[in-house]
Amino acid sequence: MTDAPATKKTMNEQGHCAQCGAPLPRDIAGGICPQCELRGALNLSADPPQIASGPAAHGGEPAAAALSPSRHHSSIPPLHPSYPIRFGDYELLQEIARGGMGVVYRARQISLDRIVAVKMLLFGALSSAQTVQRFRSEAAAAASLQHPHILAIYEVGFNDGLHFFAMEYVAGRSLAAIVKDGALLPRRAATYLKSIAEAIHYAHERNILHRDLKPSNVLIDSLDQPKVTDFGLAKRLETEIELTLSGQLLGSPNYMPPEQAAAKRGAVGKRSDVYALGAILYHLLTCRPPFVAPTVAATLQEVLNTEPVSPRVLNPGVPPDLETICLKCLEKDSAKRYQSAAALAEELGRYLNDESIQARPVATAEKIWRWCRRKPVTASLGAATMLLMVAVAIGSPIAVVRINRERQRVEQARKQESQQRQQAEAQAYTSDMNLVQQAWDEGNLRRAQALLRAHIPEPGQPDLRGFEWRYLWQLCQDESRYAFTNFEHDVDALAFSPDGKFLAVCAGPVIKLLDINSKLELGELRNANKNDTIYRIAFSPKSTNILATAGQSGVIHLWNLTTKEATPFAEHLSEVDSIEFSPDGKMLAAAFDLALGVWNVESKRLLWTSTNSHISPRTVAFTPDGT
Repeated sequence: MTDAPATKKTMNEQGHCAQCGAPLPRDIAGGICPQCELRGALNLSADPPQIASGPAAHGGEPAAAALSPSRHHSSIPPLHPSYPIRFGDYELLQEIARGGMGVVYRARQISLDRIVAVKMLLFGALSSAQTVQRFRSEAAAAASLQHPHILAIYEVGFNDGLHFFAMEYVAGRSLAAIVKDGALLPRRAATYLKSIAEAIHYAHERNILHRDLKPSNVLIDSLDQPKVTDFGLAKRLETEIELTLSGQLLGSPNYMPPEQAAAKRGAVGKRSDVYALGAILYHLLTCRPPFVAPTVAATLQEVLNTEPVSPRVLNPGVPPDLETICLKCLEKDSAKRYQSAAALAEELGRYLNDESIQARPVATAEKIWRWCRRKPVTASLGAATMLLMVAVAIGSPIAVVRINRERQRVEQARKQESQQRQQAEAQAYTSDMNLVQQAWDEGNLRRAQALLRAHIPEPGQPDLRGFEWRYLWQLCQDESRYAFTNFEHDVDALAFSPDGKFLAVCAGPVIKLLDINSKLELGELRNANKNDTIYRIAFSPKSTNILATAGQSGVIHLWNLTTKEATPFAEHLSEVDSIEFSPDGKMLAAAFDLALGVWNVESKRLLWTSTNSHISPRTVAFTPDGT
């Protein structure tokens, strides 16, 4: 595979930023534009996210462009860089995938001159220890597995502040992308799943569970062979299996077995992966997962309490034997599934060889019994109705009395069931409205809108919606709103950068810097004095790299965002009420107690002061021309 040639860019031309190539204002020295200074100080890339649509066009391999000096090097993988980029022994050629934890690039390994995929951990040094551990666990689990149907790991490392691993590059599509074109032919789906099951059995023999099998985690290479990827939730069988992370279930609900959905500690094992394999087969045959609901909670309830719709109902072209294999994998009782991925692969082999399979369809009596266990009230009503019919047929005088009694009992049971159902629906409605309010408070409009839509009644159904639903619905129509949360203290001050791309927020002794476009938290700066709450903040109008703050301690600090250092600018003041840069950024004014002061920013020299024992200034401002 070859790639389109690229022209190597010179980033240090006179008058242009040495990092991003943007034209420099005349009054900016040092070869770095203010935006890159800020990004570099926070170890961030300079541009908004861009997801690549696919492999690059064919052509020659491009030469690498060296990364900028380490103090400007991004510890978050670039969102919109100029390719190629040199990264250790690799040339990053193109971004091919980006998720919540990592980003994947198509790259060339220089020492071996081969095309690989390089996965990096997002947010670099800002990543939590838990995220780093999960990333390293994925790499360690996959690296220990050498199988033709498991994506090979070539190298695991740490370079320039970034955790990464290099792996086999597959130019094809995932099963999730392929099935969007329509249901697969049964034999093709069975062939894929047989190979995947063999790969999972290989992992199980080495005491590794995958725990997140789904169509998007299976790639199909140029030889039409499946490759299992993404061992980010893999777990060794000999260790205690943790099912939660920060209060959330690990895995994909649509493909999750009941024991994993119920968070039963110790219940997740090899047969849990067998369930997920069956869910993949179901999706390939029907173009949808076994269970689909408007919310995660509703999906998990279906996983726990509902039998999947027969694949042949959704796709009559599915052979009965393949349907039987699929539904056996999806048994809610793990003991009734195939006991291993190898047993599933052997069964699929019998199907592909036109041999008799060992599994048998669930008998009608068994289906009725399962239904009765899940719907005891409805089942008892049905049984009572049958008894009434028998009594009428016999025609005994005693039956008339019993009929009346049974009718009363049935009616009472029906009313009781109706009341319980209405009560449950009302409780669910109230709970969902609380979740909508919570989602809206957190700025998650998509989740809030999905919860609200779930309560729009179908024709003929009762409408439980009240004022609160309509109020929240109207509230959630404004999609321009976004909430930044997770502050340790109350927010006391905020300021936009001169270019309007960043927002500095003061909460206690901490300054957080937020990207307005990507909604990402870029990083934070902490006051050395933990007890000094910052009340005032101002960006220099000529540079996003200079920030002035003042707090209750009476000290004005100047922050250099390149070095992340704070320098005392003016001390021994009373509590500062207002600070403001002049339009040219050369002077800083402050209002404090009964005085005003103006300083030269570069020399820190006090230029002018005014005191008045009768007036306490609260706000300062320069005229537009700075006079």
